[in-house]
Amino acid sequence: MTEHHIDIAIIGAGLGGAAAMALLHKAGFKAHTFEQAPVFDRLGAGIHIGPNVMKIFRELGLEDTLCNIGAHPDYWFSRDGNTGDYRSKIELGDFAKSEYGAAYVTIHRGDMHATQISALPQDYLHYDHCLTQLEERENDVKLTFANGNIVYAKLVVGADGINSKIREELLGVEKPRFSGWVGHRCLVDMNKLAASGLDFETCTKWWWDRSKHIMAYATKNDESEYYYVTGVPDEPWEHDTTWVESSRDEMNATFGGSHPVVNALIDATTSVTKWPFWNRDPLSLWSQGRLCLLGDACHPMRPHMAQGAGMAIEDAAVLARCLSATGIEDYTSAFGIYENTRRERATTVQTVSNKNTWLKNPEDPAWVYGYNPLTVPLAG
Repeated sequence: MTEHHIDIAIIGAGLGGAAAMALLHKAGFKAHTFEQAPVFDRLGAGIHIGPNVMKIFRELGLEDTLCNIGAHPDYWFSRDGNTGDYRSKIELGDFAKSEYGAAYVTIHRGDMHATQISALPQDYLHYDHCLTQLEERENDVKLTFANGNIVYAKLVVGADGINSKIREELLGVEKPRFSGWVGHRCLVDMNKLAASGLDFETCTKWWWDRSKHIMAYATKNDESEYYYVTGVPDEPWEHDTTWVESSRDEMNATFGGSHPVVNALIDATTSVTKWPFWNRDPLSLWSQGRLCLLGDACHPMRPHMAQGAGMAIEDAAVLARCLSATGIEDYTSAFGIYENTRRERATTVQTVSNKNTWLKNPEDPAWVYGYNPLTVPLAG
């Protein structure tokens, strides 16, 4: 057993936790991050980096790397799943750079995460640390991990996802609620896709009744990798696993016989998985004592706006600013300002994302993409 005394412990080294660690170090805080996974793994598939998030990566010196890896859609297209008619065409590309202040990029989540992790001070990043117990004391928080290590931290940031151990400490044990929707995820066979002879736009969301959809987009700068994710109403999730295998037959049963491009996507499907979408209502508090939450730990959402990770990274940027403004000793003020600054925006995005109406019809996305977490006025 080893014991360590530190200033800030971040629980979870996902996209939000990695961003929090990087931003806190840049602000002068020696934050340590504790991740339960034994090693880094290139998990997930496609993800969107909106201009609101790319501004943060610019601050961290990662913008060019991510832009060089990911694809750059000129538009977000919304199309009818049967006829192919365009419902809306939201301009991105060079327009996003000039109008919103940064690029819009679609990328493999693993490539984005690896870029973040590689830029962190590795001596402060600790894998194989599953938090089993925490005890808030007068001057610190005692953290006990499954590997026997004990850490005493002045502050603890819960970036540990929808089943957050830190959230449980603040609000008690409560399972998330199944939303009634599932998502299928697939990196398609590019050879089969090319053999179809059809044109595949860099970023298109295909819509059907009840807002059922397929979101399809490139995840590489050279468009050599193409990905789709669905949103489908489904029966209650009765599996004990995080995800289950799906199949091309299931995709055909759900979406087959529609537009030729969609049929070609299904035909190019090799391995496809199915994931439940979980919900929580907006939380009554984001912090208490020396503990605070960010990202899915306090505002999980269905992924239909492609902003779940973005909200976690925005949280991290604002939290770092708040602690810089007050100092670590006045953490009560910092956490209060952080929540006051972030609550309305995160709750609004959570609500819109859960409704699955984002960009289905023409609308102005500036309120999302034009936001700058590095300069937004701090509230309180």
